[in-house]
Amino acid sequence: MDAEQLKKDVREGRIDVDRLVDLIASLGRQLDTANGRIEELERKLGGRPTTKLDEPYSVRSEEKRQRDRGRKRRKPHSDVRRGRVSTAEKIAGAVRTEQVFPNGVPKESCKLSHTRPVWRLEQGGAVIVAYDVYRGPKNQYGKIPGVLGRSEFGIEIVVAIAYQVYVVGLSLDKVCLLMNFFQNLALKKSQADALLNQLTRDWQSEFETLCTLLAHSAVVHADETSWSINSVWAFLSEQARVQLFGVHKDAKVLSKILDPGTFEGIVISDDAAVYRNFTNSQKCWAHLLRKAIKLTLLDPDECEYRRVTDGLLDIYREACRVQRDRRLGDAGRERKVAELDDRILDLCGGAWSAELPPQQGALEEYRLLCNEIMRLMLQQQLFTFVTAAPVKTPMGEATPVSGTNNESERTLRRSSEARKTGRTSKTLRGARRRTVIVSVLDSLRPYLPTYTLSSVIEEIARWTAAGKSCFAKLLEKLKLPAPTTSLLESLLPDPGG
Repeated sequence: MDAEQLKKDVREGRIDVDRLVDLIASLGRQLDTANGRIEELERKLGGRPTTKLDEPYSVRSEEKRQRDRGRKRRKPHSDVRRGRVSTAEKIAGAVRTEQVFPNGVPKESCKLSHTRPVWRLEQGGAVIVAYDVYRGPKNQYGKIPGVLGRSEFGIEIVVAIAYQVYVVGLSLDKVCLLMNFFQNLALKKSQADALLNQLTRDWQSEFETLCTLLAHSAVVHADETSWSINSVWAFLSEQARVQLFGVHKDAKVLSKILDPGTFEGIVISDDAAVYRNFTNSQKCWAHLLRKAIKLTLLDPDECEYRRVTDGLLDIYREACRVQRDRRLGDAGRERKVAELDDRILDLCGGAWSAELPPQQGALEEYRLLCNEIMRLMLQQQLFTFVTAAPVKTPMGEATPVSGTNNESERTLRRSSEARKTGRTSKTLRGARRRTVIVSVLDSLRPYLPTYTLSSVIEEIARWTAAGKSCFAKLLEKLKLPAPTTSLLESLLPDPGG
């Protein structure tokens, strides 16, 4: 009998009490019979297969009960050695021994101070090299080449770790696995983390120099995007490539890195309000063209949207041709730009002069696009790249000024992907470390003919030999003052003091 129907019959009085009692007794007898059959089957199978216990019966729980009873836990025996490997054992495993003397001190006047083992990458593998460090009569010590401070790892290992973490986007755990697999270097995560901290301290002065070079560059591409901590900002010029992680996206931060009142170069950016105080600007044509193309996709049947999109594409292509035309001088390019301004006026001037009220949907986007294009044309921020002189890279190559901001957008793509997958820094200390290392590594690209680990290490070795980096040399060549205050401390103060 259905339970709901039984309840209804009892409430309505169609079933008396005696019949209800008989029904309950019948169900009880059926339950007893079923339990009996279950017990008979269990006896045939040898009892219950698993007896359920109320207490946990894992090894850890049993060890806890033994400790509660006063029984001491036996230490597990392991054949694997634990703890620090002694310096003597490292020296015994060295492939060779090299002598290091202090600069400018005769060898016969020096005495052996100590021997330091250092891990180096040679022929694709990690080996230990023992360095006999000699001391001069005035406590001058020999400096091991390619080693940061008193580290036991060569700079090539530190740079390889930094590149894999901050450029490739691998975690420290994966980097340690790769170094162990490919270079036979058993590196712990804590060691890799300490090496990156040491590299940050050593490169902080280079970061300050890069910020000074950036503030005196001819052309700067600027773009920003959200991040795990505040935002990340990219500033790319022909002399420096600075990325700021964990900073706010506001005019206060921008004025510290690029002061609109003193910066004399060209700023290539989108039309965000934070960039509108620069007098010499080039707005990104890619942003404008994408907005126009979007209109044609929102309403393919609207001929006006197609007319504006095709017209903007033709004008931009013509501007690029004028920029490449070597037959034109400065006056000729100015005349061509005036003609392009007239074409912009013919294309968008009607909608702009009509002063249309706010609309809805695609009509509103069309109105805003026409007003934006006309405003940028009147402010002379659409064709700055046509009349600007090419800029020279540190390698001596002349590069034309771009009309788009695609380079900085591509630079921030890795940071955007890291944000979506949760592979970003979680603290300001981590953001500070990433800012210094990424900026220095990325800035080395325009200074090297090929960007590889060997070329980067060779350049850093020249820093040590010359006592100054390629960035500091360029700063002196341009007769720019060295930074006296720390911009890094102003933007990202060290939480540890």
